[in-house]
This record gives sequence, structure tokens and C-alpha cells, in this order.
Amino acid sequence: MSERAQKRPLFDPPIVKRAIKDAFVKLDPRQVAKNPVMFVVEVGSLLTTLLIIRDLARGHGESLWFTIQVTLWLWFTVLFANFAEAMAEGRGKAQADTLRKARPKPSHT
Repeated sequence: MSERAQKRPLFDPPIVKRAIKDAFVKLDPRQVAKNPVMFVVEVGSLLTTLLIIRDLARGHGESLWFTIQVTLWLWFTVLFANFAEAMAEGRGKAQADTLRKARPKPSHT
């Protein structure tokens, strides 16, 4: 069987499951800080989440739905970026494992 025939699907279930978990683990600010753009988006997500909580506590509902919508988009952006990065890492690790298994064993002479 050729190497092409053994190609993994794009959304290989074990890789996707791991990537979903890693997308949430990568929300740690220390990890997100490695990417300044995503760090700013995450800080914006946190701030708009705090604005929602503040508006709910004070009973201000004029712009609440807009703030909720912006907040959801910001969180979606951060999570999707983390998921995409985790998928790439997972596929890279899977490919490295496949190459390691295909490498001939060194002979001891």
C-alpha cells in the first residue's frame, strides 16, 4: 500500500478531540501572550465579558445584546485560533509518529 493511501483525514477524530481540549488549555494568558494579536483579542474578550456582568448587575440593558454579540465573536475568534493551532500541532505530531514508524530500525553490527 502506498504512502498516499494511508493519508489521515483532515478531521481525524482523535486529533480533533485533542485539539478541542487544547483550544481551552491554550486560553491560559501565559500561552496566549506568545501571540500578541490573539493576546489583545483575549484581553478584549475578558473586558467585554466584565462589561456584560457590570451591565447585568446595574440593570443597564440598552446595549447589552450588542455587547453580548461582540463578546461571543471575540471568544469564538480566540477559541478558533487556538483550535486551528492545536489541529496543526496534532497533525504534525501524527505525521512525525508515522515517519518514525516507517524509518528502518538501525542494525547493531
